[in-house]
Amino acid sequence: MTTRANTDSMNAPLRKAWTQEEFFSWAERQEERYEFDGFRPVAMTGGTAHHNRVMWGIHRALDRRLPRGKGPCEPFGPDAGLGTIGDTVRYPDALVTCSKTAGNERKISGVVVVFEVISSSSGATDRIVKLREYAAVASIKRYVIFESSSIGLQVLERSSPEQVWQTTALTSGDILRMPEIGVETPVDEIYDGIEFSEPDNQDG
Repeated sequence: MTTRANTDSMNAPLRKAWTQEEFFSWAERQEERYEFDGFRPVAMTGGTAHHNRVMWGIHRALDRRLPRGKGPCEPFGPDAGLGTIGDTVRYPDALVTCSKTAGNERKISGVVVVFEVISSSSGATDRIVKLREYAAVASIKRYVIFESSSIGLQVLERSSPEQVWQTTALTSGDILRMPEIGVETPVDEIYDGIEFSEPDNQDG
C-alpha cells in the first residue's frame, strides 16, 4: 500500500497527537484515504494499474478459498483497519482474520495473515516500517509482500510472536502456502492476466 506524509490537507491544527477516535471521525469525512501513524493522518496515494490488479488477484484467490460465512477465517481489505504499534492504524491491501468481527468494527482483531502490494514509492515502508509494526501484532503469523512490477513475492512467517521471521521468495510456478488459514494458491493465479513489460536488453 502506497502512503505519503500529509502536510497540507488537514484543517485541524497539529499541536498535539490525535487519538484514534479523532482520526476515525475525521477520516470518515474525507474523500481521500488515510492511515494513522499514531499521531496524525498520513495520506495514501493512488497506486498503479498493476498494483490494483495484483491486489484484486489476491482478493479473488482468497474469496475462492475462504467463502464468507462458511468457515472460521474471513478475508478483508483494503479498507479494513489493522491496529499495530501504539495507536497506529494501517490499511493493508488484504488481510485475513480467524476471529469474529462485528459489522461496526473499524479495526479488525485476530489478524493472522497480512498482504501488501509494493510500488517503487512504498517499498521501504512496506519492507521496514510495516514489517516492524506487523511483527508487534502477536496474532500475525504471516506477512506476504507482492511485487507490482513483476511476478514475485516475499513471504515472512513465524509460528509464535517470539520467533524471528523466516523469509521465503516465491515466483512464477511456485505455490503460496498458508497453513494457518488452510489455504494454498499458485502464484500464477494471483498474477493471472497481468502483462509486464520486458526490460530492455543492453550489452556492456
